[in-house]
Amino acid sequence: MNIQIFGKNKCFDTKKAERWFKERGIRFQSVNLIEYGMSRGEFDSVRRALGGFELLIDSKAKEAIELRYLADEQAQIDCLLENPKLLRTPIVRNGKQATVGYCPDIWATWV
Repeated sequence: MNIQIFGKNKCFDTKKAERWFKERGIRFQSVNLIEYGMSRGEFDSVRRALGGFELLIDSKAKEAIELRYLADEQAQIDCLLENPKLLRTPIVRNGKQATVGYCPDIWATWV
């Protein structure tokens, strides 16, 4: 199992996700999304696992409204990659599987 948790330092759900894995003795790699972002390959892998990128958008982010005005899907994806604060967290990857938000029921099936 190769767990990656992409999150923001001040995100309560990211801290809960990290605690969930720690309590079960599951090793994970924590990635500060604001500082390091996501590579295009990581983003595409998560997008495929989720069936699209719409679930990755943090609707609470002030700048997220700007995404609606971008003409095409590729421009929206580029904007998300350039502005990781627009991504909803935590993004948890396990190989080709991924979740967005706090999803302990799904993570339990990975163990």
